Amino acid sequence: MILLFFCWVLHQQEIIDTIIERLDVQNCKVRAISLMAEESQLRKRLNADVHSGRRTADVIDRSVARLPLYRELMTIKIDTSGKSVQQIVDRIKAL
Repeated sequence: MILLFFCWVLHQQEIIDTIIERLDVQNCKVRAISLMAEESQLRKRLNADVHSGRRTADVIDRSVARLPLYRELMTIKIDTSGKSVQQIVDRIKAL
């Protein structure tokens, strides 16, 4: 089995649907997954990115404001708060 991951920050169902409609997925099993985090965890992670220079501070409020949008997506939600990367990978592989 070959696993292919397309990873992007997508906060609107229409965007996800448009991308999937344009892909040849005849011989594929498509799983749309949203990796979610509690607001406090999201702020902590983004603050770390700001302090390291990978992002600018304005990303924090924008990202927090979009959290409710992700809850409305027709995706499998995985809460990443307090989990290691390996735990998240194992959860995805189990789908």
